[in-house]
Amino acid sequence: MATYFVDSSALVKRYISESGSTWVLTLFDPALNNDIVIAAITGVEIVAAITRRARGGSISATDRTAACNQFKNDLRFEYQVVEIADNIINSAMALAETYGLRGYDAVQLAVGLEINALCVANSLHPAIFVSADDELNAAAASEGLIVENPNNYRP
Repeated sequence: MATYFVDSSALVKRYISESGSTWVLTLFDPALNNDIVIAAITGVEIVAAITRRARGGSISATDRTAACNQFKNDLRFEYQVVEIADNIINSAMALAETYGLRGYDAVQLAVGLEINALCVANSLHPAIFVSADDELNAAAASEGLIVENPNNYRP
């Protein structure tokens, strides 16, 4: 059992087949009993990413509807969702300033850092930060997080 903080660039691979999807799917193997943690904003980002793929023509409208519905169902039952409180916003602002991150990326990193701190404080293994965004991963690594990029696992 491990704790994974999964940002939207990685989690979307569970719903849309692309490079790294197979690896992301392994995180959800029931036999592993992993804890999958996401930021509350991830819901918006996943629905937006799926919808943009449909608008761009890389998936059908039917696939878009199915993927969005599956995600919304999974959101209710399969993820531990971290709400965005003032401490997260303050941390995200500092991270955006330090690393030049986009707004939601800074929030994702702030939540990942908070989850890791909780794991360590409770004598658990450190959380694993999962993202397919190289810039965000570099910032996460600079902050001392264990980082996995699903794009490093083909197909």
